[in-house]
Amino acid sequence: MLTDVERRFLEAQRVARLATADAAGHPHVIPICFVVDGDRLYFTIDEKPKRSPSVRLKRVSNIRENPFVALVADRYDEDWSRLGWVMVQGRAEVLDSGDEHDRAQAGLRARYRQLRDMHIEALPVVAIHIEHAASWGSLETSSEG
Repeated sequence: MLTDVERRFLEAQRVARLATADAAGHPHVIPICFVVDGDRLYFTIDEKPKRSPSVRLKRVSNIRENPFVALVADRYDEDWSRLGWVMVQGRAEVLDSGDEHDRAQAGLRARYRQLRDMHIEALPVVAIHIEHAASWGSLETSSEG
């Protein structure tokens, strides 16, 4: 689904915006940290110091009700010739454990040093099965430009 250029652009971005909707179609958009692996994109639920473990996160409850999601990673620059974004759409699945869950968390820990010291092993990972990708603008990464 992703072109090589889109994949490199996504991998160069540190944050993306995840859009979910509940069963009634009410939207919810939040920033996330993510990793791309093949035709899937992953993010984990991390430790939430201000939340009780019993509080359900809206993004997870929305995915359980309605698995269709979209994610946008973008680059803003005052030089508008450098603006660019990649959007992926697909079905999301909450992984509570298993090999794919563990591989995704290892990839996320490798990408984000902040996750290395967190106790996330028992926390869910969300796998987005990329079904469609779209992009616009300059997708060159700093190593290409």
